[in-house]
Formats: sequence, C-alpha cells, structure tokens
Amino acid sequence: MLGCVSITVKPIPAAEHLAFITERGSASFLQTPAWASVKKEWRGESLGWFDADQLIGVGLVLYRKLPKLKRYLAYLPEGPVLDWARPDVDEQLDALVAYAKKARAFAVRIGPAIVHRRWSAETIKAAIADDAVTRLSQVEPDDTSLVATRVLRLLQHRNWTTSDGDEGFAAGQPMFNFQLPLLHTDGTARTEAELLKGMNQLWRRNIKKAEKAGVQVRTGERADLARFHEIYLETAQRDGFTGRALSYFETMWDALNAEDEDRMQVYLAEHDGDLVAATTMIRVGTHAWYSYGASTTAKRDVRGSNAVQWRMIRDAAARGCHVYDLRGITEGVGADDPEIGLIQFKVGTGGEAVAHLGEWDRAINKPLHFAFLTYMKRR
Repeated sequence: MLGCVSITVKPIPAAEHLAFITERGSASFLQTPAWASVKKEWRGESLGWFDADQLIGVGLVLYRKLPKLKRYLAYLPEGPVLDWARPDVDEQLDALVAYAKKARAFAVRIGPAIVHRRWSAETIKAAIADDAVTRLSQVEPDDTSLVATRVLRLLQHRNWTTSDGDEGFAAGQPMFNFQLPLLHTDGTARTEAELLKGMNQLWRRNIKKAEKAGVQVRTGERADLARFHEIYLETAQRDGFTGRALSYFETMWDALNAEDEDRMQVYLAEHDGDLVAATTMIRVGTHAWYSYGASTTAKRDVRGSNAVQWRMIRDAAARGCHVYDLRGITEGVGADDPEIGLIQFKVGTGGEAVAHLGEWDRAINKPLHFAFLTYMKRR
C-alpha cells in the first residue's frame, strides 16, 4: 500500500548482529555485540532493522538510566550500522526512535560512521603553514561525500540536534579522525614500500633510526597488558590526562577477543630489554584502529613510538585491512593550538583527516533531554 512504512526495529541475537557486520565487511568496534560487555555501566542490546523480513541494518544500543527515574538515554556510538545511501534512511531512523520510545528512552543519540569530508596530508600541511587558517574546516576539503551531505540535511530537517563543538570533539566520540588508506583509489593494496614512501621525511628517518638502534616490536599476550598499562600511566601523568584502570583494558581484551580471537592486540616496542613504547590495536574486518598508545620519557631518542606504529600499519595491511585508523584529532591547525602536535604526528604517516557527521540527538521527552544536556555541560 502506498505510504505504508515497512521498516521495523527489534532485538536480535548477538550472533545475528555479528554475522551481519562480518558479511558487510566492517563496522566500528563500538558497534560490535562485544562492546556491550566492555561498557558494563550501560545496558546493551543488539537491534536489527528489517524491511519486511529482510535484515538491512544492525546496531548496538547502550542504555544509561537517569538517577531515580526509569528513563534512559539510548546511545549508539558510531552507529547504527546502516546503508546510509538507501533512500529510506529517514524511515529507518524513525523506526529506531519509535523502538527507543517503547524502551522508555528520553532521547536517542547516534553517531553515523560515515565520512563526510576528507583533507589530504598535503592540504593539511598547507593549512598548518598558513597563518590565516586556524581550523581545518576553513579549508576546502579534497573530497565531500554527497551521501553524507544528504544524511546531514535529513538529520537537520527531522528534529535531530547536535552538540558537537567547533574544535571537533563530540561529547562521546570524536567527529574528526585521522586515517591512513591502505588501498589505492582503484582498490589494489599499497605495498610496504609505497606506504613508507607516502610518509614524510621525519617519519621515515625515525623508523630507520629505531631499526638502527635495535628497537624490537612484538605482539604480546593478555599478561602484557600490565606492562603496557605501566607506561600508559606514565604517559597520562606526563601529558595531563586521567588514565584508565588496568581492569578496563583486561575487560576489553576478554570481551573483544572472545568475539574474535584476533580482534584486539597489544604491541610492545623494546630496546635492550627496556619497554619504550606500547600500543593496542583493534580490528573488525577490513578496518584497523590504533586505540591506545603509551611511551616512556626515557629513551625517547630511539623512536619506539614510530617503530610500533610502523609495525601496526604493516600488520593491518598484511591482514587485508583497507584503512588504518589513528582515531581522533581536533580540527585546530593554528601554531598555538594545544593539539597541533597530535595532528602533526599523525599527518606524517601520509594519511588524511576525515570528518564524520558527529553525534546527533533526537529528543523523545524534551524536558528530560534538556535537563540531561544541562547536567553534562556543567559536569
């Protein structure tokens, strides 16, 4: 019948959720069923989107309960996993909101994992060198996705709101990320020599310096998370952020690797028996993420951080990944920007900055949603 909405959302088994992602090729690790076991302070649920009887999308929704009230924020970090090019995306999102309302959610928060804009390494370097430019968004992107633009307009016109700030870090996941493509534009794999050639002179020199100094990089076991965590806390103190407990990383390891034994790995860069850098990497299908990194203040001159990144890049490529994701950056490119060092380090890989659509809320109970946003801003 004309005008009949056939899209429905309902709970699905974790196995069906995971099978959809596997068949699709990849999705954010934050949208895997296993992530619910990591975020134990939230209640997780696997959802499926159905067009009649056909499964067309999935999502991990995390519910956070309001104090003293049986009302919830329904949060889908870097999700849901939909075909955003379909013409019925509006119906799919409406079906999610309708389901969340029945689940007593006061609002739904989504973070579509779709790239909207891209800036090449050359464009970023030119922006950094230009004193008149302070933010990446002031620079014309090298590519803009028409599909993502359509989704953006849809969200804007269907009562979804965003609180992402100008600097590019959302309340939950970052809007701006840095990615290294591991494929050519024609879909063929880039060789190790091509990946190395794409890096800047400083990165290539530091990789060679680490090799000459005798830095050895290896993958570790679960027990090595404790060694990683020791220098991670040193990094946190040095860089002024609050580190997570070792138990958090152990929970990640157990949950993600129970779902796929090769999903999370820990890398250790050692020099003469001393641990000088360590990282964790997560892979879902054709997408690999550098998730956490740490380095010691001592022996920084042996360039363990460059060595461990180069090993992870090569391993991701060898496993058939299409993208090596260095995760969040801010869009500030001014000389005095406090995060300029981060983007300069990442741009040295020869990759590209990408802007996703950010995180968007759809209020179901507007007073509760307003109170929640007010509380989050004050906190």
